[in-house]
Amino acid sequence: MTKRIHVAVGIIFNHDNQILLAKRPEHLHQGGKWEFPGGKVEAGESVTQALARELKEEVALDVTATEPFMELSFDYSDKQVLLDIHTVSAFTGNARGLEGQQIAWVPRNELVNYDFPEANKAILEKLLKA
Repeated sequence: MTKRIHVAVGIIFNHDNQILLAKRPEHLHQGGKWEFPGGKVEAGESVTQALARELKEEVALDVTATEPFMELSFDYSDKQVLLDIHTVSAFTGNARGLEGQQIAWVPRNELVNYDFPEANKAILEKLLKA
């Protein structure tokens, strides 16, 4: 049995109510697909702390306000993930892909035009109903 990876995920809204997406590098699990930025929760970190750290490291944003959105578990054939998803409504900085990844600010109604990992489908469904 593989270990479940706890991941903090941020649904980041800008002042135009667009959502920040990042494209996973090809060499990673689910590479080439778009995702909501975030990363692994390290031992001793809260989800909020992990999310703030990951967003600073990945997309150069300093998070100042988050709110829980949903939590879900997903089992891929090669990996299990627990996604702890928060909305991010306040931040400073200008988003950019610090790890060489492509990023995009996308209107909510255009999310359906992007290829996401299977685990993100439930997030998209909830976002599109909101």
